[in-house]
Amino acid sequence: MAQASHGTAGGLAGRAAWVFVIAGALVLSGCVGSGSLAPPRKASRPQPAPVEPAYAAGVTPPGAPMQDAPLGPAMAGTTIGNGPVRVALILPMTGAGQGAVVAQSMRNAAELALGEFQNSDLTLFVKDDNGTPEGAQAAAQQALAEGAELIIGPLFAGSVQAAGQVARQRGKPVIGFSTDASVASQGVYLLSFLVQEEVDRIVSFAATQGRRSVAALIPETQYGRVAGARLQQAAAQQGIRIAALEYYPPGQPREAVQRMAPVIGGSAPQADALFLPDNGDGLPAMAQALQMAGFDPLRVKPLGTGLWDEPRVVALPILQGGWFAAPDKRGFTAFAERYRARFNVDPIRLATLSYDAVTLAAALARMQGAQAFTDAMLTNPAGFAGADGVFRFNPDGTNDRALTVQEIRGGAAVAISGAPRTLVAGN
Repeated sequence: MAQASHGTAGGLAGRAAWVFVIAGALVLSGCVGSGSLAPPRKASRPQPAPVEPAYAAGVTPPGAPMQDAPLGPAMAGTTIGNGPVRVALILPMTGAGQGAVVAQSMRNAAELALGEFQNSDLTLFVKDDNGTPEGAQAAAQQALAEGAELIIGPLFAGSVQAAGQVARQRGKPVIGFSTDASVASQGVYLLSFLVQEEVDRIVSFAATQGRRSVAALIPETQYGRVAGARLQQAAAQQGIRIAALEYYPPGQPREAVQRMAPVIGGSAPQADALFLPDNGDGLPAMAQALQMAGFDPLRVKPLGTGLWDEPRVVALPILQGGWFAAPDKRGFTAFAERYRARFNVDPIRLATLSYDAVTLAAALARMQGAQAFTDAMLTNPAGFAGADGVFRFNPDGTNDRALTVQEIRGGAAVAISGAPRTLVAGN
């Protein structure tokens, strides 16, 4: 059954792989299709250190229970494919906590990507960084000594920074998976879900819908601090007033909500939107505190990020009618079906990042060989199409993504503003 399903999936994915090739070929004309669009879901259970990447910090697939059992034997030090162009994949295969589970799923996704890209020119070296910067530095040194032209990964911010320092000394680029934009730079590109893009999208949409005054309740976390800073920038650009902004200890929002009650509660609130960049662990307590404060989502529109796209969040009555920005769901759904057919287990939400990175590398290598991974090629403003929709790398190492806006209705998320099918140069 799995074999038959994989055959069917291969045909579907073959088309997805060629979308990358077409995207690469069409960057000269600035025309890129959206490919197999896809998804958000963030799982939500705190990870042991390191906590980052913050977006989709959990390691379970959408709607699935937490799974502590290993997804299979860790296969660090192995190779996938036998093409002439060498690329390294650095992951915390023996990392602490759930890091190894994340790594195994991302490694599987890389294998799936190469399997679906017919006659790939890549040989992919899988390296284990043990979830540490020191491990990432050693893995990068070893990969480059073995002839790697590109490094994909690592996962955590410190590891991306360490691997990037080694790679750039040799003039080789990195496509990392951290959500910490501070580790991005020219040559160290982040293919991850960055909160900054989601904040920009939801604030811009709110402005088009006539929202003029926003309050914010923000968890005192790295993710929250970045989201809060970006909110202030985005609101200023859109002419939206910040009515009030409060930070609170993670999971303990009651006092902050009480202080903000006059702004967001009652029959005449001072704000017409409330930004809540928290996840399924923190939002139930937030919902309870908001209810006690007299918050009414019909008067004050709840706004969120992609962290909202998971069952525990969309089920909260206090958030019904709320809006959040996230990738289109459909691509991850299609990817997950193929992944299950191949590996007989659900992928984690972050697995598409590895899939897209490897597919992109294979497409560029098909066109340009070992000379494909230049800064100019990787940062072409037309971008590329992947499982999570259209994306591009910026010269500073961050990325832009085409995002949907979704509304919570009846315990489900419904897209009300679709993701752009292209990314216009300069926007």
